[in-house]
Amino acid sequence: MVEQSPGKWLADALERARKAGVSRYDSAHRTVPQGEPVMGQGEGAAKPVLLVVDDEPELRALLAEYFGRHGFDVKMAEDAARARETVATTVPQAVLLDINMPGENGLSLARWLRETHPFVGLLMLTTAGESVDRIVGLEMGADDYVPKPFEMRELLARTRAVLRRLQQEPPPPPARAAAPHRVAFGRCALDLEQRRLTAPDGSEVEISAAEFDLLALFARHPNRPLSRDQIMEQAHNRGWDVFDRSIDLRIMRLRRKIETNPDKPEILKTVRNVGYVYVPPVAS
Repeated sequence: MVEQSPGKWLADALERARKAGVSRYDSAHRTVPQGEPVMGQGEGAAKPVLLVVDDEPELRALLAEYFGRHGFDVKMAEDAARARETVATTVPQAVLLDINMPGENGLSLARWLRETHPFVGLLMLTTAGESVDRIVGLEMGADDYVPKPFEMRELLARTRAVLRRLQQEPPPPPARAAAPHRVAFGRCALDLEQRRLTAPDGSEVEISAAEFDLLALFARHPNRPLSRDQIMEQAHNRGWDVFDRSIDLRIMRLRRKIETNPDKPEILKTVRNVGYVYVPPVAS
């Protein structure tokens, strides 16, 4: 896909919006409805809060108007600093986050959002022609990505799908005094509360948010083989296709960090024709 300039992308987005009867623009970059019925919430129901983070004011206004008329309470931020301020006062249910922004980019902000608010739906917006930004975004825990230019109805559907998946996830069990928060992975230990992996000498082993989510999933299901479908859905909230090898690559990287011999894994084992299984180390 050939990357479009911001001006061309916005012009195309506005033209598609007009053709779909979404809205028109006045000189102040504010949208005016053209008769599309509003999909409102039930009386008294709280609107889901959506945070739009993008440095293009026209696009922010377009998204705010469209999602606002489809039952969302939309907050807007022009950069990462403003987004952090907004989240400090109102934690959103979902975030639409542009990757390419001046100053702190969207990937850095995505990492912060996933670490500080793990249950917020995170959708990345990108104009990158290469897949590297999308892959890195998913590695950092994004729930979905949408390449620009996009159709407004598709973006709305994807956002709602992410929120449905988050709502369907069972709440965490009530805390118990005896419940362990440190889980052994080979010679390393995973701290589920502090989201840290430590080496035998106590030093921290660097892992991404996506790698932590994967280890936490295995910690919840010891000795139980998990298919790639289950891993994708439960650890990353998204589907996968036959060409998706991100899980295998992530397992390979984790083995290098926790296994005594990554070529002969004893902790994260492969189950032929199924997926992977976490085998807790035997206490000595």
